[in-house]
Amino acid sequence: MSKIRVALIEDHDLTRVGIRTALLQKDEIEVVGEAANAAEGLKLLRLQQPDIAIVDIGLPDKDGIELTRELKASPEEFSTKVLILTLRDNKEAVLAAFAAGADSYCMKDTKFDNLLDAVRVTYNGNAWIDPAIARIVLQQAQENPSSPTLGTVDIKGVSHYSDSFDNENTIDPYTLTERELEVLQLIVEGCSNATIAERLYITVGTVKTHVRNILNKLCADDRTQAAVRALRSGLVG
Repeated sequence: MSKIRVALIEDHDLTRVGIRTALLQKDEIEVVGEAANAAEGLKLLRLQQPDIAIVDIGLPDKDGIELTRELKASPEEFSTKVLILTLRDNKEAVLAAFAAGADSYCMKDTKFDNLLDAVRVTYNGNAWIDPAIARIVLQQAQENPSSPTLGTVDIKGVSHYSDSFDNENTIDPYTLTERELEVLQLIVEGCSNATIAERLYITVGTVKTHVRNILNKLCADDRTQAAVRALRSGLVG
């Protein structure tokens, strides 16, 4: 099986080393290079043509959004998918990243397992979006459906999940148990199974059972889709 070839473009040394060390624990991933700024990052991407570039949004010479825009403007030169990694979850940063063509958006304070999921999902041609980020994008789309900014945003994860739900906006809250609603709320907040278990004083195995039931009841393929459907239907806030 071919490995997922990843390049890291991150100016903070400790963060970059930590991500690289974590990724290299997985045999399926190969880190093909690193860069501490956008200029070196572009050289790296031209040379290595990795499957995925994990790009920090706050690079010193040019921010990750502008770097993403350059990459996506030259598809004949770059086929690399972009996973934005950032601590910024404000609406402007999120929408700008997707408007620039980012494939996925992951918070720096996410669990490592979530980052691995983001890499795998992005590699397979889908978007990985933190549920908190999905909330921001979905809210913007609902408030400004004709926004020219949104018109240029290719939010694969959210648009795919939303389009399939356009004629099914309402979910009967009684479909889910009280505990499942609590778990769903924490999923929307971006919590991992371990965090949910800790918050609700239940085992991780029980959390997994609840998550499986939630996905089945919401006819969702994954946690992000469940979060988007829950937000659209008003099951959670």
